[in-house]
Amino acid sequence: MAEDVPPHTDSQPYQALYRRYRPRRFADVRGQEPVSRALLNAVREDRVAHAYLFSGPRGTGKTSTARILAMALNCEAPVGGEPDGTCASCTAIRAGSSMDVFELDAASNRKLDEMRDLLSRVALGTPGRWKIYIIDEVHQLTSDAASALLKTLEEPPSHVVFVLATTDPQKVLPTILSRTQHFEFRLLDGDLLTDLLSNINQDAGLGLPPEAVELAVRRGRGSARDAESALEQLAAAGGGEDDGSPLVELVDALAERDVSRTLQAVASAIAAGREPRRLGSDLVEHLRNAFLAVQAPTLVLLPGALTAKLAETASQMGLPFLVRSMEVVGQAMVDMRDSVDPRVTLEVALIRLASPPASTSLTELLERVERLERAISEKGAAASAPGAGAPPPSATPTGSVEPGPTAAQGAGLPAQAQQAAGPSQARVALGAFMRGPAPASPASASPASASPPASSALQLTGLPPLADLRATAPAITLVTTLAASATAPTSDAHAGSLPSRDELTKVWGDTVLDKLSRPAKVYMASGRFVEVRDGAAVFALPDAGLLARANNYLNETEGALSLFFGRRVPLRLVLDNGAAAAEPPGGASPGGEETYDLDDVADIADAPPVPAIPVEERILQAFPGSVLDG
Repeated sequence: MAEDVPPHTDSQPYQALYRRYRPRRFADVRGQEPVSRALLNAVREDRVAHAYLFSGPRGTGKTSTARILAMALNCEAPVGGEPDGTCASCTAIRAGSSMDVFELDAASNRKLDEMRDLLSRVALGTPGRWKIYIIDEVHQLTSDAASALLKTLEEPPSHVVFVLATTDPQKVLPTILSRTQHFEFRLLDGDLLTDLLSNINQDAGLGLPPEAVELAVRRGRGSARDAESALEQLAAAGGGEDDGSPLVELVDALAERDVSRTLQAVASAIAAGREPRRLGSDLVEHLRNAFLAVQAPTLVLLPGALTAKLAETASQMGLPFLVRSMEVVGQAMVDMRDSVDPRVTLEVALIRLASPPASTSLTELLERVERLERAISEKGAAASAPGAGAPPPSATPTGSVEPGPTAAQGAGLPAQAQQAAGPSQARVALGAFMRGPAPASPASASPASASPPASSALQLTGLPPLADLRATAPAITLVTTLAASATAPTSDAHAGSLPSRDELTKVWGDTVLDKLSRPAKVYMASGRFVEVRDGAAVFALPDAGLLARANNYLNETEGALSLFFGRRVPLRLVLDNGAAAAEPPGGASPGGEETYDLDDVADIADAPPVPAIPVEERILQAFPGSVLDG
């Protein structure tokens, strides 16, 4: 902010704040210190280039910096490279009446004839030492006009400096870029923008409270000019109300999965005058800032206090749900373009988020799994805190851990998902692993402590039965495998609940192998189960090279087996050296099995049926033109 800004009086016409407080020296340009320092040194050391390209978002000081450069080059008494701002040249440039500075808006003067008219006067002299051309939005020049500019940019007269400004440098011709010094302007962070607006508020005597300044900072979104315009609008409205409250209410309703509250928040925002498309856009930006507040706080263009609040919101929602919300609302904004009623489109998208369906889609399941893990970890941390009076979870005779009735409630699951559907459909919270029932006498068994069968040993609370999840993406298999391996100890006592070699062989080729990824199938297809020993299934491979590569997919194979049998199945890979193994069904010897060297045995398919052709027709086909006699 310039220190010599004249106060507004009744005798002078009113100027908007962004014009009245336009920077007048390099030191006044906020947030662009690298650019200002480079230009200041160039002017002070008389090493000014013949062409510059300023790029960056709107309202970051590109045109203002170009004018300051023009003042510094033609100033009658510069001070260390800075213009004094009081000489006739500086005053004329600031007023827009200088004969040494020519400004062209390429958005409205973009054709070849207009560019030729401008360039025809480049060689003419002017009263000042330097002649400066400022071309704004240069990316909007037509290809013919840009080509006409090329030659002049390459070899301009010695007293001419071109300053090109653009908000989209990707559209500028590479040949123009190569002839300029490119400086990138960036958006202002929240604290810097708050300091700037606070100074303007005090200097201009607006008398706005700090809450109004923060609101102007949020509306500016890193742009100094937009923030100053928002501050001026709030001053005209007497401070205004914080239009972020309906948005905060909407985000809180989504975090609590409250459909009714979500719809009421949408209705309140629209009743306050916010159009559905703008509401969706503001919601996506709010969710993005919340995500950045956790992952990269320096990228949030808001004051530190607001960034901390956004971090709390992200922690409450969870990062997977936060990302999915941005995706769903973003897609809804795309659909609104062709929607009959944009509000309905937005509401449907928000209802999907606030009331997730019981589906097996990968994104939905991972988000629910993450929510369950977070709830369980928080409960575990509270239980392990000093002085916590929560009783430890009860253990079954086999060593499994059964969650209490509040595990599902702490995870925020529906009530119907918390009810048991019978012994065969018992469900446990994520991370709880139940092994097969150990032999027990009838006297010690009771209906309340009976363990569920192996087919439902590993289930996620509130999700479909395990059999419906066996065909889902490998990521789900990985999650369940990690949960099982983290809680189930590997001991010899557990070997009794492992499937037999015959059971493993029977389901291997037809079911389990097909669930593996393609690389895993390539290396595991030629192996065979030889025995079950020492608490693990022994899987033999024919040569050492396959064995070394198959070890990379051991965890994935164990996960597929554990998911099918409903309990953990440890796997040990060995080299098949022809040792005697249990005789497979049918009396065939293991040594008589034939190994096929194929890229992927899963790609084998039955040959199509060959139709039967009579002998006479085959003879006629073999000898064209022949005729059967009699």
